[in-house]
Amino acid sequence: MNTQQAVARRILQLCREYGLSPNGLSNLAGVSQSTVKSILNGESQNPGCVTIKKLCDGLGITLGEFFSTPEFDALEQELK
Repeated sequence: MNTQQAVARRILQLCREYGLSPNGLSNLAGVSQSTVKSILNGESQNPGCVTIKKLCDGLGITLGEFFSTPEFDALEQELK
């Protein structure tokens, strides 16, 4: 799993936890539906911190809570 996949999985997990569709999350967070869709479909190679922060704000969680999962802890360092 790479970082983009981990971000997409986390967004979907949070949507399930909060009873939201991805479109519902985008409306709540003030992020365009196309942006959320591109992250979930792996089309966004680098979803920005500002976008992820907006999603977190919409859910009422911190960036730390977003990234504090075993999936993110297990990611290999990406050197490019």
